[in-house]
Amino acid sequence: MAAPKLPPPGVRWTGGPRGFLKVLDQTLLPARVRWRSCRHPRDVFDAIRRLQVRGAPLIGVAAAYGMVLAARRCRTQRELEKAGARLASARPTAVNLAWAVKRMLSLQTLDPRALLVEALRVHAEDRSACERIGRYALLLLREPVLTHCNAGSLATGGAGTALAGIYEAAARRRKMWVFATETRPLFQGARLTAWELSRAGVDVTLLVDGAAAGLIASGRVRSVIVGADRIAANGDVANKVGTYALALAAKAHNVPFYVAAPVSTFDPATPTGKGIRIEQRDAREVTAPAGRRVAATGIGVWNPAFDVTPARLVTAIITEKGVVKRPTREGVARLLGGGK
Repeated sequence: MAAPKLPPPGVRWTGGPRGFLKVLDQTLLPARVRWRSCRHPRDVFDAIRRLQVRGAPLIGVAAAYGMVLAARRCRTQRELEKAGARLASARPTAVNLAWAVKRMLSLQTLDPRALLVEALRVHAEDRSACERIGRYALLLLREPVLTHCNAGSLATGGAGTALAGIYEAAARRRKMWVFATETRPLFQGARLTAWELSRAGVDVTLLVDGAAAGLIASGRVRSVIVGADRIAANGDVANKVGTYALALAAKAHNVPFYVAAPVSTFDPATPTGKGIRIEQRDAREVTAPAGRRVAATGIGVWNPAFDVTPARLVTAIITEKGVVKRPTREGVARLLGGGK
């Protein structure tokens, strides 16, 4: 079957060990397609922090390439470790970022050639993981499907996590009707998910975040699937703010709630979701989205990028290594027991 038409890759390395990273600026999509050239690790840090590159798996890939750039400017392993710590601080909730930095540092080398080989491997593994997640997800999803934020090809090195099963269905000529939330305040659902799916020929319907619970209650949604930025050892899931509310609505109306993520998104060192550090972002994202002020001046703003969904609300976590149904600490440990 022909593969669905996906957007350009979110990141790509140009040249050999002396090359550079190109990042698709997702803050401009879908109106403009513009690439940012990152030739210094601070450029990668800035691109991640500004959400020019986003999605937990993809920022892990970007960080791996960022370490290649850092190694060219470091004289000692200690300097590279400091550069890695700086890079990992760009977005503290998404565990793939720190995971990728740690993996690159584990090579114990400053050789850009060796580091580039490993970064390319990280990228290829994520692409392969997306394919396997898609095959598992297709067995579980029932349409119409509701998704939140963007966990497609723009958020990963491949076809996505939450959207991978939908793309797998499209490749097999199976119809899949998808509801996509706007995902406020930065509208990743409206700008990215709806754009991705429409390009791929998927029937997608956009709705405001506040309408999602009512839609679930109406019986028009048969499954909900989201990605993840960090999964604790007990199966609690940190994902884009608004995910918890969807999980509560799904539970109340007996709609399965699925989480799709690679095993690199699990954080066995964090026992529960209470230990996950939630990134707080700039108030202007809420008061002046897209640079246009919509809120009164002089007000307080609470702008968490993520919330935590308890494992008890999750029907299953779908990974490239298999599916953890009704996730528990023991189930997560079994999944990760074979190693990453």
